[in-house]
Amino acid sequence: MHGVVNLDKPVGPTSHDMVGLLRRLTGTRRIGHAGTLDPLASGVLPILVGAATRFSAELTGGRKRYDATIRLGARSATDDAQGPIEAVDTPLPTESAVERALSTMVGTLTQRPPAFSARKLGGRTAHRAARAGEPLELPSRQVTIHALETLGVTVGEGWLDVRVDVSCGAGTYVRSIARDLGERLGTGGYLRALRRTEAAGLTVDAAFTPDRLEELAAEGRLAEAIMAVGPLLPLRRVALDEAGAWRFVHGSAQPLAGENGVGRVAVFEGERLLGIGLLDSGVLRPERVVPAEAFVS
Repeated sequence: MHGVVNLDKPVGPTSHDMVGLLRRLTGTRRIGHAGTLDPLASGVLPILVGAATRFSAELTGGRKRYDATIRLGARSATDDAQGPIEAVDTPLPTESAVERALSTMVGTLTQRPPAFSARKLGGRTAHRAARAGEPLELPSRQVTIHALETLGVTVGEGWLDVRVDVSCGAGTYVRSIARDLGERLGTGGYLRALRRTEAAGLTVDAAFTPDRLEELAAEGRLAEAIMAVGPLLPLRRVALDEAGAWRFVHGSAQPLAGENGVGRVAVFEGERLLGIGLLDSGVLRPERVVPAEAFVS
């Protein structure tokens, strides 16, 4: 059993818990995921089954989309609702002020990761160091935020919730967006709720809940939830005939007529994924080859 499951992770379990679920349901140990979701987050978690785990990097690296609720009027040590949370005694911003601040946070910019994250520095993991009272000075890194669209604003006693549709590139921390918005407005801010609505070309409206996967497995129909990985790869597609496919899977470089581009490509014979190749000056060289029986079509 090989391919990708579009899993709708609920709030509470870890991403690793969801990997364990698929290991149990499929009976295989070779299970991974493309893009971790924190326990407090829900939504699209691509689960990679069998040989599809070879393409984790390609599926993790694309654009993602989130439905995020940012609470202003308080700050959190973890930049999310896990806290501890400290109220900030300051006037709440107007909706127009929130809109203006969000507009300055779109584009390619540097972002400071949360102190409580899985980032490592000098062999130490940030969240472990922070819990030990020795937070690391994590370096900022470049991220791309494609769009921040306000979906609604709710005002409470001493707080203001801003629901935002976030479209961003790989490596972006939505918790950091929440924190930075609060810092720009002088109110403090943290991520109160997060739902990933799109990742690796998969959308949440087509995702399977854990309960539905359990039902399909009990009915012997789990294969219905497993899709081919080839169409999800964010690479240009190159098609080979039968002879060219044989050369590719046996590790041979070959010229491709009419192909003068340079870069990595997804290589197919018909609808069957053969692997990833490197195209340079019209010559295709295998980079990663998968067995013929590895993927559902």
